[in-house]
Amino acid sequence: MTALALHDLNKAFGGLRVTSSVNLVVEPGERRLIIGPNGAGKTTLFNLITGELRADAGRIMLFDRDLTGIAARRRAHLGLARTYQIITLFPGETLARNVTLSLLGLSPLRWNPFVRLKGQHGLLARARETLARVGLDHLADRPVGQTSYGERRRVEIAMALAQSPKVLLLDEPFAGLSVEERRDVLALIGTIPRDVTIVMIEHDMDVALEFAERITVLHFGQVIVEGTRAEVVQHPRTREIYLGE
Repeated sequence: MTALALHDLNKAFGGLRVTSSVNLVVEPGERRLIIGPNGAGKTTLFNLITGELRADAGRIMLFDRDLTGIAARRRAHLGLARTYQIITLFPGETLARNVTLSLLGLSPLRWNPFVRLKGQHGLLARARETLARVGLDHLADRPVGQTSYGERRRVEIAMALAQSPKVLLLDEPFAGLSVEERRDVLALIGTIPRDVTIVMIEHDMDVALEFAERITVLHFGQVIVEGTRAEVVQHPRTREIYLGE
């Protein structure tokens, strides 16, 4: 059984093909890094996996279940969670409330228009526990707008972890971070248990090499190189794409 498998996945916008016959197999517990220059189709690939975009052709399998025709809102219930390259938080709300809203998305309470979050002590307790996992429990009652950029990145990871994912998609979690913040976020990702499979997009190959067990290189929507860190770094196509050699 594979955690995530893409079979001949294709997507075009008009005459522009952004994903071209992509095949990808990620094993349970694996740490997979997807790299490539700007315009390679990395985020589009994530949007296809989560259902935010509909594929023109191909299949998406999550633990051998075909997700291709399943609505995006249902995919989270099947164990898929993600973060975004551009942070999507409610800046006027506290860290705890942002994570609570994430938990609410998977709760039957989301259908109750009269529910008061302040009274949902179980959800609030779980939100604080999740913030503790990312080292932010001491800031639980602080508005997001009063936190640093690096802390917001960690809040977004907390919101994804709160959904108890089987597969976690991280879209450039180091974007905009200082060297120290990148180190902190990488250490945080390293604490995520192996029952969560992680697929990470990163623009800068040097940043996340320590994380990756296998690397997939995308270029113009196609898988160009795939293998271990050593294999990908030494491959002439990788050097061509990144160094122009």
